Amino acid sequence: MTEQFADSDRKIVSTSNYSARTHKVRIMKIQFDGKQAYQQEAVAAFTDLFEGQPLNQGDYSVTINAVNESAQNNLSLFAVELGAIGNNIALHQDTIYQNLVAIQEKNNLELIEREEFDKNGLNFSVEMETGTGKTYVYLRTIFELSQKYGFKKFVIVVPSVAIREGTIKNLEITAQHFKDLYNYIEFEHFVYGSKKGEFKQTAEK
Repeated sequence: MTEQFADSDRKIVSTSNYSARTHKVRIMKIQFDGKQAYQQEAVAAFTDLFEGQPLNQGDYSVTINAVNESAQNNLSLFAVELGAIGNNIALHQDTIYQNLVAIQEKNNLELIEREEFDKNGLNFSVEMETGTGKTYVYLRTIFELSQKYGFKKFVIVVPSVAIREGTIKNLEITAQHFKDLYNYIEFEHFVYGSKKGEFKQTAEK
């Protein structure tokens, strides 16, 4: 017996097997739908910001010259000491600004002025309503950025332990789905808590 329940971007498939001498066994498997148009548009609204960025094949780039004071403020002490810069953006800010305006025009949004863009820096947000699959979208955005531009390092910041645990669960249940979508890409995720020394590693390969 198979039952299916539609839920935004995923389907829950329940299969029951019967035996004369055993109890009923109920197996639950979540199937995600990767073809939701509005979710694909939300992902593109972010990835298109970096249109023109060359594909980076390495996990990180290593610089020989010392980084300047401004760059040090945006890099971790670890990265500065090693000279390693993850997800190095090769695009000029003019190009990113033009990409941003094109995305806003495409989605009928108010256009940002150049002065405001320069003031805000490279800080962007994609807003979605509750129940539309925000977690799925930002996780898929990570894989898209990796595939299109070779970005490897991502940080997900959440406001509470409950949301953190939910995010971890989503990473676990979507692992196979994203492997199928992105040619069995290898990835791993680390959990770092606000308390000093609170660190946990999990991996999906």
